[in-house]
Amino acid sequence: MTTTLNPAPAPGAIAPPTRSRHLRLGVRERLAPYAYVAPFFVLFLIFGLFPLLFTFYVAFFDWNPIGEHQYVGLDNFAQLVDDPRFWGALRNTFSIWLLSTVPQLLLALGLAHLLNHLRLRAATLFRMSVLVPYITSVAATTIVFAQLFDRDYGMLNWFLGLLGFDHVDFTASVWGSHFMIAVMIMWRWTGYNTLLYLASLQAVPRELFEAAAADGANGWKQFRHITIPALRPIIVFTVVTSTIYGLQVFTEPLLANPVGGLTCGAARQCQTLTLFLYEQGFGRFHFGYGAAVGVALFVLVVIAAAINYLLATRIRSERP
Repeated sequence: MTTTLNPAPAPGAIAPPTRSRHLRLGVRERLAPYAYVAPFFVLFLIFGLFPLLFTFYVAFFDWNPIGEHQYVGLDNFAQLVDDPRFWGALRNTFSIWLLSTVPQLLLALGLAHLLNHLRLRAATLFRMSVLVPYITSVAATTIVFAQLFDRDYGMLNWFLGLLGFDHVDFTASVWGSHFMIAVMIMWRWTGYNTLLYLASLQAVPRELFEAAAADGANGWKQFRHITIPALRPIIVFTVVTSTIYGLQVFTEPLLANPVGGLTCGAARQCQTLTLFLYEQGFGRFHFGYGAAVGVALFVLVVIAAAINYLLATRIRSERP
């Protein structure tokens, strides 16, 4: 009876993988995707979720950074409801959002439609140039526009003087300051939304526009019956993102009226919710009350996200 032995591996040959090695490789393959995305979740927990939860916690206290932390329950929120400064900041925020978002999105739709149809030389250059305002510093943009709208030396008032009108102090009035801030926001975000619309339009077959033109549809009818339906999902997205940004606008009103400080003027004519939050938290060191303002702002953002979900669901259900 002879016994067959497994031959020893030749020198330099790779040994066949063992069962334990197979198990280690399988564990690595299963854990590798989680390791790749772990940095995002770690940063989100540290800089996103923890500050949010801590804000809710602080909102229930009379929190002074140089004094004691006294639990007051819902007193900060009750004070918020009765505070006319909060409601004034809320009105200013929605007024600036309305003045900036509606014209901005309409202008972006028109520009995207034109860039998609006009035969231009260096079309890519024109399409990318609309993004330049978006990549410009917000602070620099605000300072430049504040100079343009200046009462004494601004270019806009200089032009009004040529036409025989008196100079306008935009920062001193409610509607003037809102209009000035809205123009800043429009200049920054119109190009960004234009590129979003243009990217969606370029996915629409050009044959649809050619067939509509052959049937006698003019540009306006093509815009209404082809462009708008094709862009409905992205329109919902841009409306919601513009709403969220409008609720959190901070730099523009702060730098547009630097003399007014955190109140944006003696009458708080352009103080937004984020400016009011910053004034209470870091200007007056009422951290508990400022956190309550932050919670109210968070609720408004959640409502905007819920509207986005409802609109998106309705649009999907209406598709043929």
